[in-house]
Amino acid sequence: MTESLENLREKIASLEKELQQEKERNDSFKKREKIAEMSSEVVDSNPYSRLMALKRMGIVENYEKIRDYTVAVVGVGGVGSVTAEMLTRCGIGKLLLFDYDKVELANMNRLFFQPHQAGQSKVEAAAGTLLAINPDVQFEVHNYNITTVDNFDHFMNRISKGSLTEGPVDIVLSCVDNYEARMAVNRACNELNQTWFESGVSENAVSGHIQFLVPGETACFDCAPPLVVASQIDERTLKKDGVCAASLPTTMGIVAGLLVQNVLKYLLKFGVVSSYLGYNALLDYFPSMVVRPNPTCEDNWCRRRQQEYAAAEAVRATQAATAAPQPQQQEEAVTHEDNSWGICLVDETPTEPRTDPAGGTSPVTPPGAVVGGLAPGIRVAYDRPAADGAEDDSDNRGAVGSSAPPAPDVTLEELMATMKSL
Repeated sequence: MTESLENLREKIASLEKELQQEKERNDSFKKREKIAEMSSEVVDSNPYSRLMALKRMGIVENYEKIRDYTVAVVGVGGVGSVTAEMLTRCGIGKLLLFDYDKVELANMNRLFFQPHQAGQSKVEAAAGTLLAINPDVQFEVHNYNITTVDNFDHFMNRISKGSLTEGPVDIVLSCVDNYEARMAVNRACNELNQTWFESGVSENAVSGHIQFLVPGETACFDCAPPLVVASQIDERTLKKDGVCAASLPTTMGIVAGLLVQNVLKYLLKFGVVSSYLGYNALLDYFPSMVVRPNPTCEDNWCRRRQQEYAAAEAVRATQAATAAPQPQQQEEAVTHEDNSWGICLVDETPTEPRTDPAGGTSPVTPPGAVVGGLAPGIRVAYDRPAADGAEDDSDNRGAVGSSAPPAPDVTLEELMATMKSL
């Protein structure tokens, strides 16, 4: 009994020592203060200078608006954690994180999480790391499974009221790894008429995709279910004990980058948002396509949104057709009136024959004349020399522009005098 108490005291002392070391290690990190407004000032202490440069380069009109947006990330795993980190570094206004899993050492082949976080809930560990990266971002974490009835209702509530203004979030990002969770997100977004992105990486870790879903306008996740689901096979029966899916940090990082890039384009309104973008790592191939909704989709909310979208499109088409045509403005002739500055336009086109330097004359091509080999509106600035064998003009012998050689009785002094007169 005495030995047991002694062992417990030693264990407690050891744990207290580790706790103290952890506190000292955390306190050693220099945490920056919150920044009230984004600045484009180019100094080493400004974490937003490179982001604000997008305005100066004409890519984004108003990058500061990113602080007004709220994004919900469902699934904080290989793709979701990196997605949350990228959005945090970009200065997003608020992040909602949903996950029920814990950090494991088996996750260390991926990005973001660290070994000392093993055992912590993913959302709590992620929020702590992200807050240290950017304290200007607000975080809201929910450690539960969204597929259960009670949690699903709460999930819908936070999607519809979790923004900075207590209204709907601006975009939902599905980064989950199973069909059941994807369907829960799909069902919630269809019912709430919420725009969202779906993303995923294959089990062999060498392909992935992102998909932009607008209820009624594009296909929902139930419009074209995976072959396994369409075959009415339970996804859970495919998993075998001792066998896990492959995982590459490279593929997950690429998919997360494609996802966040399109989120930024959607929120800040620049570039073109991809409807569906795939990635094949074996071929470095990026297929892209538009997925239209299925009129016979099993999700009744999807069918309802399709009807609403079709009705809205019909109204827009009618308004465009009945809109009064804009009268075409006729171009008025340019007139040059007298002005107090005494400025006027003068036609400087020569109309008299040009005098050659040697004393001869040659007609100038009149304005508007068609000259062979030249485009309309172009006239020659000088006459071509006579071609070889052409009839020689004795009066212009020795003049510039004449192809005939100078007469043999012309002295060098006379030729030099002629050149100087030019």
